[in-house]
Amino acid sequence: MPLDHYLTKNIMREPNSQEHHNYPADVHIVSHQSRTIYLIGTAHISQESVDLVEKVIREQKPDRVCIELDDKRYKALTDKKKWQSLDLKEIIRKKQLSTLVINMLMASYQKKLGSKLGVSPGAELLKAATTADELGIPISLCDRDVRITLRRAWKSTSFFKKGYLFAALFGSLFDKTEVDEEKLSELKRTDVLSELMEEMGDVLPDVKRVLIDERDMFLAEKIKESEGEVVVAVVGAGHVPGIIAKLNEDNHHMIAEISTIPPVSKYYKFIGWAIPLIIIASIIILGIQKGAAVAGANLLYWILANGIPSSLGAAIALAHPVTILSAFCGAPITSLTPVIGAGYVAAFVQVMVKPPVVLEFESVIDDISKFTKWWSNKLLRIFLVFFLAGFGSLIGTWIGGYEIITNLVS
Repeated sequence: MPLDHYLTKNIMREPNSQEHHNYPADVHIVSHQSRTIYLIGTAHISQESVDLVEKVIREQKPDRVCIELDDKRYKALTDKKKWQSLDLKEIIRKKQLSTLVINMLMASYQKKLGSKLGVSPGAELLKAATTADELGIPISLCDRDVRITLRRAWKSTSFFKKGYLFAALFGSLFDKTEVDEEKLSELKRTDVLSELMEEMGDVLPDVKRVLIDERDMFLAEKIKESEGEVVVAVVGAGHVPGIIAKLNEDNHHMIAEISTIPPVSKYYKFIGWAIPLIIIASIIILGIQKGAAVAGANLLYWILANGIPSSLGAAIALAHPVTILSAFCGAPITSLTPVIGAGYVAAFVQVMVKPPVVLEFESVIDDISKFTKWWSNKLLRIFLVFFLAGFGSLIGTWIGGYEIITNLVS
């Protein structure tokens, strides 16, 4: 089917097919086969987008409203007690702390900008749902599970580029640059996170592919699958060009592939097991060649080289004394297995001995952009423990490994 079959006219259509007032350019009317799709490109922090979404849904009274949300994000917007159901221990067991932090950083970035505009992030998506519910119109949550999106993005990023991503997100949080009226006006017309990812596309192409391109495909397929002759779809402005292009393609066979978390590559598995095996083998060989005393001295060096910086990292995070001790004891052991890291062990213990209260969960999106709050908010302190204890263990692994290998070959 030729691309010009998909019309993107900025016109209005009433249920009786009579046309009247023109919509702004944010509303794209797309003809797909015998259906009409009103694709609304929104800024997630714009009151104008909130008003436009409500206006289109009320005037068109579509058969279905499609929303750029997954079940988790929908519940996060609608459930005022969402933090009470967050199981930190389960998140740590599944090794998802990093993706949770990134999710919170991105949410905080949006909220920081949204506060300047007087609107909550995602307000237009919530308005689409509440308006549809009021009119008795069924809704479809058309976005990919946010946990899958973030974990695919994390796994597709190299170790060094993970650091760049964190630096960029943290930098945006603590940037004190004032936003002038011209910039505020621009923010009202754009999807901020999509624009941020576009800017980072040259440096982090894999992140952009997962967060933008794959979701364009996913959203387009879910919109096409939705029932009804007339559909209103509410998505971030940054997704509109990609969705329009993908509507002309048949990508349903790709949905299963982009809805799974890719396994760890064989290369990283090999490296993950090779390093501890080399360390253990080196200590055994030292014992055979130079005696048990030398092997014992190197083993002690390994314990101290891992335990001290890891526990120091936990101490810098003002972790509980039991957490600091667990970091010291756990780092030498976890460094010899790729299954779990010292940061996760320390974070788990910190959750057990100093669990965050509900109020700290509810304020974390605001607190995350304030440097001192990372130590006073117990949830953010858990993240600090995770990163600093893990980083200390990483340093200790290289220091201890270098010393042991040097002693072996000398």
